[in-house]
Amino acid sequence: KSLSQRGGGTIEQVTTVVIGAGHMGLAASRCLNERSIDHVVLERGEVANSWRRERWDSLRLLTPNWQSRLPGYHYDGPDPDGYMTMREVIDFISRFAVLSSAPVRTHTTVTRVRRTDAGYDVATTNGDLRCRTIMIASGACNVPSVPALGKAVPPSVRCFTPFSYRNPNDLPEGGVLVVGASATGVQLADEIIRSGRPVTLSVGEHVRLPRTYRGRDVLWWMEASGVWNQRYDEIDDLRRVRHLPSPQLIGTPERATLDLNTLSSAGVEIVGRLSAVRDGQALFSGGLRNQFALADLKMNRLLGTFDEWARSHAREAEVGPPERFEPTRAPESSTLKLDLRNGEIRSIVWATGFQPDYSWLDLPVIDDKGHLRHDGGVVDAPGLYALGLPFLRRRKSTFISGAEDDARELVDHLAEYLATA
Repeated sequence: KSLSQRGGGTIEQVTTVVIGAGHMGLAASRCLNERSIDHVVLERGEVANSWRRERWDSLRLLTPNWQSRLPGYHYDGPDPDGYMTMREVIDFISRFAVLSSAPVRTHTTVTRVRRTDAGYDVATTNGDLRCRTIMIASGACNVPSVPALGKAVPPSVRCFTPFSYRNPNDLPEGGVLVVGASATGVQLADEIIRSGRPVTLSVGEHVRLPRTYRGRDVLWWMEASGVWNQRYDEIDDLRRVRHLPSPQLIGTPERATLDLNTLSSAGVEIVGRLSAVRDGQALFSGGLRNQFALADLKMNRLLGTFDEWARSHAREAEVGPPERFEPTRAPESSTLKLDLRNGEIRSIVWATGFQPDYSWLDLPVIDDKGHLRHDGGVVDAPGLYALGLPFLRRRKSTFISGAEDDARELVDHLAEYLATA
């Protein structure tokens, strides 16, 4: 590192700036250290800040503990088949930051990144830096994505997102509408119905998976069969795959499956996709049976892939027999309209996904949907890289277990860029 003068002030010079000190940014830092590339890691809050500040109380990892691994570091506790609580995740990532000697600067928010002839100028709340390369590891879940129709919800109905919801005590008494049936939506619907509140779950496109299959965690199958490592350049419709909702999974000590049948049996009312809010009425689309059939079809196709892998690799003796699961049960008559003004629904939880925040990125690398233009994490600007985005380089890219492979490949690319630029 070095210092230079600019306009009477001092600007720090460093080869690489990593933005974000979550598991992705720290994995990148470890790989940069291994290559002796000087760098700093800038974090707007504390290490593992999103895990600390932007998760609900009961959340656990979707991945089993044995899959929690980062470069030179892995889970070594007493419960490899369990699922970490948020406190355990924070401790796991924080310990990695210390053991890997990551040069993290906490409470340092990046406010602007601009291109220069020599690389990039990075303005922060704690001074400016100049660098040749940048790795953006700020993640894809910076801002909850609430559809525009949410603006028409009557003011008498309180609205929450996964960032503002912590536990059912945050909600007013009365009915709750959960919009979205990804992992977040089904987990929150399950937790809220257990609190005694009536819950309606609005379901659109979703990904159904059992928690365990043939005696093993479904993510064991994803990894062992190679599905987890499927690469981005092997996918026909990559844009669509990158925007699929997260699979309906939950991490519990019982290794329970949480699907729409489970929720229906618990008393959750399942309705179609929320299509409009008009004159205080929430309007839902029909076609639930088609949504269910498609999700079931895709799940069974994936399970068939697992079965074929077990046969072709002579692994059937170590797992249980093939299984098939009850089709998703469609309600006899689906509600198409809910009055949001009569007091029956007192709150809405928008489990409708997230968006990245690149408001600080003063570069022409954002598409019309607000997403980075990149090819497997190599952004459309010299020396600029991204980590931790959905299906960045592999199907597992956003998960802790996906950090090392992506980070190593992108740091390799970065090092080659430095050597030739």
